[in-house]
Amino acid sequence: DEGKGKIVDLLTDRVACVVRFQGGHNAGHTLVIDGVKTALHLIPSGILRDNVKCLIGNGVVLAPDALLREMAMLEERGVPVRERLRLSPACPLILPYHVALDKARE
Repeated sequence: DEGKGKIVDLLTDRVACVVRFQGGHNAGHTLVIDGVKTALHLIPSGILRDNVKCLIGNGVVLAPDALLREMAMLEERGVPVRERLRLSPACPLILPYHVALDKARE
C-alpha cells in the first residue's frame, strides 16, 4: 500500500467534501483514527470526519450489496452515513446476475 488513505485522511481536515470518482469495491483502504481500525472499499474515507460530505461519482461501479454492508458496519459504529454520503444516480451497478455470468464464463 502506498499510503494514499493516510494522505487523504490528513487532507480531510481541510475540506468540506471528499469524492470517489472511479473504481469499485474490489480495492480498499484502511484507516486508523483514535486507535480504531476501519476498512472501507466503496465509501470515501472522509465519512469518518464530522462536517465532511462524501460523494460517490458516476465513474464508480457500485455493488449495492457491498455498499449496504459497508454502510451498516459504519452505522453500527455510530457514523451518520445517511447524513454524510451522497451517490450519483448514474453509477453503473454490479448486480448478482453479473457475478453469476462472470463465474459461468470462467
